[in-house]
Amino acid sequence: MRLIVVGGGAAGFFCAVTAARMNPDLQVLLVERSAKLLSKVRISGGGRCNVTHACYSIPEMIRNYPRGMHFVKKAFHEFFTEDTVAWFRQRGVALKTEKDGRMFPVSDQSATIVDCLLREADRYKVSVRLNRDVRSLSRTGGRWVLGFADGTIEEADRVCVACGGYPKAGMFDWLRDTGHTIQPPVPSLFTFNMPGNDLTTLMGISTRARVRIRGGRLEEEGPVLVTHWGLSGPAVLKLSARGARELAAAGYRFGVVISWCPGFNEESLRQKFRQMRTEHSGQKTAGRNDLDIPQRLWEHLCCLSGIAEGLRWADLSSAQLNQLIKNVLHMELEVQGKTTFKEEFVTAGGITLSEVNPATMESRLAKGLYFAGEILDVDGITGGFNFQHAWTSGWIAGKNCADFLIFAPPN
Repeated sequence: MRLIVVGGGAAGFFCAVTAARMNPDLQVLLVERSAKLLSKVRISGGGRCNVTHACYSIPEMIRNYPRGMHFVKKAFHEFFTEDTVAWFRQRGVALKTEKDGRMFPVSDQSATIVDCLLREADRYKVSVRLNRDVRSLSRTGGRWVLGFADGTIEEADRVCVACGGYPKAGMFDWLRDTGHTIQPPVPSLFTFNMPGNDLTTLMGISTRARVRIRGGRLEEEGPVLVTHWGLSGPAVLKLSARGARELAAAGYRFGVVISWCPGFNEESLRQKFRQMRTEHSGQKTAGRNDLDIPQRLWEHLCCLSGIAEGLRWADLSSAQLNQLIKNVLHMELEVQGKTTFKEEFVTAGGITLSEVNPATMESRLAKGLYFAGEILDVDGITGGFNFQHAWTSGWIAGKNCADFLIFAPPN
């Protein structure tokens, strides 16, 4: 019996090593279209690999998946966060939890995760071939036939497609030919471009803020980073994921409203400013603030509010105070485009979930065909959630691919 896994990423490796470990008689071949294995694992988390998120409640965990929430809920009952942590620990890789819940190897090196997966593949004799670009997939005589870009073919009793997300709809054609429908791909996890906005002169500033898409309900609160092209940071990336389809439909031209003091409303901030006016009456307004707003950003907000550099708190007019409150709590910015976050390209879209059984990852339309990872129409916000889906779906697919008895001919 033979299994071919298409894709040398996290989900593909997890499927391959799981199947090979559970069924030593199963011949497992992993094919990767590029010249590199586990490329996203290597670059994730700034080269540290954000393995998963320290969330051990399934109802809480699934809220971090803008698409595929109900699908992953069922899958997580098969293999969840604690299973991921245990899997790596049993192979000598300890994970640590950071304040924001992200989990990394104690080594702080993605190579630790990569080497672990490569050792596991070698241990269970998984064959790996690079530069193998699948162009067709069909079923002939009870077996799957894979056609490659170089004209060669391979046959298998079952196939797991774990090749990651595709940025263009046409790249899914070979999967459409199996009878599956595709949810159109759009980018997720991207930063907001604001060309020409003076805010970008403050690049490098990071602070907690609340960001809302103007005219809608989409909003996120968390760290925001000002860059030389616009806005980034966890809050922006999460917002881009949740609004992936909506923002794509807008052509990535939309407005955002930012509160630089998310713990305040207009009345409480007004009271705070009155207190500051009393306590610091003789000091320059732009010279200091008691709001934990970075100084360069505070000076920028004061300037936007028409407050001269040397103006004292005692001399602040009501109009200037009102404008400052507006800029601190409701700054409006125009976004004109996006930028992929580092090299961590993630797509929303893929194989329609109703066509896949989340308990097995097997196609409901084609026997012996499985899916795992980002090729499915599942994507999470930043923080280790996409990797958890990869480990979960890869493990489930591998486990079920290993059970060759379901393919045995009747007596």
